[in-house]
Amino acid sequence: MSRGIFISLEGGEGVGKSTQAHLLAEKLESMGHQTVLTREPGGTPGAEAIRSLLLDPTGEGWGREAEVLLFAAARADHIERLIRPALQAGKWVICDRFIDSTRAYQGGGGGMNDRDILDLHRIGCAGLLPDATLLIEVSPEESAQRLEKRDKGQSDRIGGRAAEYHSRVHAAFNVLASAEPKRFHRIDGMGEPQDIHQQIMVALSSVMRSA
Repeated sequence: MSRGIFISLEGGEGVGKSTQAHLLAEKLESMGHQTVLTREPGGTPGAEAIRSLLLDPTGEGWGREAEVLLFAAARADHIERLIRPALQAGKWVICDRFIDSTRAYQGGGGGMNDRDILDLHRIGCAGLLPDATLLIEVSPEESAQRLEKRDKGQSDRIGGRAAEYHSRVHAAFNVLASAEPKRFHRIDGMGEPQDIHQQIMVALSSVMRSA
């Protein structure tokens, strides 16, 4: 049995990742591909418990080092118990956020060293990377407007951080995508969901041909 395909969706707040992840999973299933739809932090019982610790807006929150370690622990469990077994079974895995979100948020936004983040990923996850990463892009201003409309001032701990933080996250995603143009596919997040979905299907055409 051939290995499955691993696709991640990335981007800032309110760009439409979750909607596009569901549309992609539905399309792949209709094409006859066994598909696993998951998210980070989360995807397994242990990782979902860590998600609550990370994103609950109440309490003092975590220092940046503790936050990075919690994300790394959640991802290690996610990969061991869900992602890697699914890939080994020949399934497509669609993940709403993965290591690049940690690099952009805790790295670019929070100031953690990118090499340290990647070292944790190497230790906990054997450095696993997606076969393709879909970066859905809107401006920081558009992202903030969508977040306010979606959450009505009740964002989670990370989504509720200051605009300056999210601007740094946006810039970090741009740097990551520019550094790995073969893995990253930039998707214009302005438009109707079905139009964005069509962009994604075009972007993944080479991956599908090789599957």
